[in-house]
Amino acid sequence: MADYILMTDSSADLPSDFLKEHNVYSVSLKYTIDGVEYNNDDEVAAQSFYGKVRNGSMPTTSQVNPQEAAEKLEELLKISKNILCLAFSSGLSGTYNSFRIAAEELMEEDETANIVVIDSLCASLGQGLFVYKAVNMRDAGCSMQETAQWLEEHKQNFVHAFTVDDLNHLYRGGRLSKVAAVVGTIISLKPVLHVDCEGHLINMFNVRGRKKSLSALVDYMDKTIGEYRDKNDIVFISHGDNIEDAQFVADEIKKRFGIEKFLINPIGPTIGAHAGPDTIALFFMGDHR
Repeated sequence: MADYILMTDSSADLPSDFLKEHNVYSVSLKYTIDGVEYNNDDEVAAQSFYGKVRNGSMPTTSQVNPQEAAEKLEELLKISKNILCLAFSSGLSGTYNSFRIAAEELMEEDETANIVVIDSLCASLGQGLFVYKAVNMRDAGCSMQETAQWLEEHKQNFVHAFTVDDLNHLYRGGRLSKVAAVVGTIISLKPVLHVDCEGHLINMFNVRGRKKSLSALVDYMDKTIGEYRDKNDIVFISHGDNIEDAQFVADEIKKRFGIEKFLINPIGPTIGAHAGPDTIALFFMGDHR
C-alpha cells in the first residue's frame, strides 16, 4: 500500500468513477454561467452546460485560490503526511501557484508534512493522462519521490492536440483576433492547437473543414509519437459534447496505430468555457509536444 496521497484538480477532466476507483483526490475549480456559480465537478450542472453555451450563455471561470488549496491540503494531511499534487498547467491557470503557496506554508507550520506540487504543464485529459501514469506508478509500488521524479522528467512527452469548431470562443479568450474569427468562420477554417513546452495553448496551423481538422489530430500524433509508437497502452480523448467526433478520432487511431484502449470523456466546463462546444482534444505519449 502506497504511503502517500495522490491529488489533482478538476481541470484533469477525469471521470468521477476513475477518481473513486483509484483513490485520487480532486479540488474543483469553479465557473459561473447565467449568474450562477458551480463547481466544475458538479456532473448534473455539467450536463446542461454546453446546451446553455450553444444558446448564447457566456460562462466565466476562476482558479483554485490559495485558501481553497490550503483547506484541501489540510484535510488530506489528516490522512497522510505525504501528498503528491498534480496541478493544472501554470501556463493556463494560477491553480498550480495556489497549491505551491499553500504547500509551502503548511510545511513551515508542520515539519512532518511532505507535500510535492508538480506543474503538469497539461490540460484536460492531458492532465488526466498525467494522473493516470502517476496512479500506475503508485500502484506498482513506486515511492512518491520516484513517481514525482519520473513525471518531472517526462512531462514534455505528454502530447496535446486540439481542434475547435467555433472560432468565437478563442476570440473571447484572447487567443484569436476578431477579424481572424470572422474571416475564419466564413471560409470554414478550423485551427489545430497544442499545449507547448511551457504549458500554453498555441495555434499551430489551420485546415479547411471539420473532418480535415479531426484527421489532422491523428496526423499530428503520427508526427510526434516517435519512439512511443509501441508504448502507448492507452490514448485519452476529450470532447465538448460531441462523442461522435471523439469516436471518429479513436477509430482513425485504431486503424493507423493499432491502439485498442481509449479513455473518452467530456471536457469539463472550466476548459469548455474557453474552447466551446464540439472541441475535440487528443492526448498521448510522444517524443515531443
